[in-house]
Amino acid sequence: MRKTKLYMDTVVDIQVVTGDGQSKEAAEVKINRAFEAFKKVEQACSRFSPDSELMKVCRSLETPVQVSPLVFEPLKFALEIAKWTDGVFDPTVGRVMEDNGFDTNYLTGESMKSRSADSVTYRDIVLNEQDRTLFLRKPLVIDLGAVAKGFAIDLAANELKEFEGFVVNAGGDLFAGGVDESGGPWKIGIQHPWRSDSILYTLEMSNEAICTSGSYERRSAQMIGMHHLIHPKTRQSPNDWISCSVMAPYAMLADAFSTASFLLGAESGKMLIEQADLKGILITPELHIVKAGGI
Repeated sequence: MRKTKLYMDTVVDIQVVTGDGQSKEAAEVKINRAFEAFKKVEQACSRFSPDSELMKVCRSLETPVQVSPLVFEPLKFALEIAKWTDGVFDPTVGRVMEDNGFDTNYLTGESMKSRSADSVTYRDIVLNEQDRTLFLRKPLVIDLGAVAKGFAIDLAANELKEFEGFVVNAGGDLFAGGVDESGGPWKIGIQHPWRSDSILYTLEMSNEAICTSGSYERRSAQMIGMHHLIHPKTRQSPNDWISCSVMAPYAMLADAFSTASFLLGAESGKMLIEQADLKGILITPELHIVKAGGI
């Protein structure tokens, strides 16, 4: 069974392989619950909706605000990656994204212009795990775009884990569980950056996630040469890679590391993947494929 819906400005495709004793009706119920996970994460974490829980929190300065697990968990993870990369990966990059034209709600067409101090970093966000509160030292805009989709994929995958096989595919970022309809591992292709109907590399996967960060799909309409992957310190878009695909045990990890490895550039990006004991397929602008982590 296969169904698609639109969430997070991305077509989400869910495919389930039912085994003995697993009805199509039960699969449909679970697929709908998996889609509901995307809906909840988008409503909580969207930077493009002033009514999202995340944007409401961003308007509360120097006051501890209790937040739901749908915001707390991906934000906590994003801050851990920020520390690991010394701020090259930084969820406070939201205002810089807005300034480069990544400020429009894909559903309503409305643009965001949010209040932010000129200089902010992830250190301006303080989380209290015991009370599950968030405290902002400065006005800033949190962007969870590099972790929220992976988080939603993981929640959706959890709804489908009882089936013989399934794939939760959100625009090429995916988790492949179990086996495909022929009983073998899922065959996953990495798309050619300029020809969407062409595959550059094929992998076999089972019970594993893969996420890709690329410079070729979301370009700035305001700033020539800029795309949606922006280094928070230089405020420029790096171009050592044209895409970074990372494989990991769960999608939020793959999502964050694909962005971080892209931002870190040629040598440090590959090193980051290998230090974390993950695997990656990194592609240069000349379409040279660099493998990381023993693929």
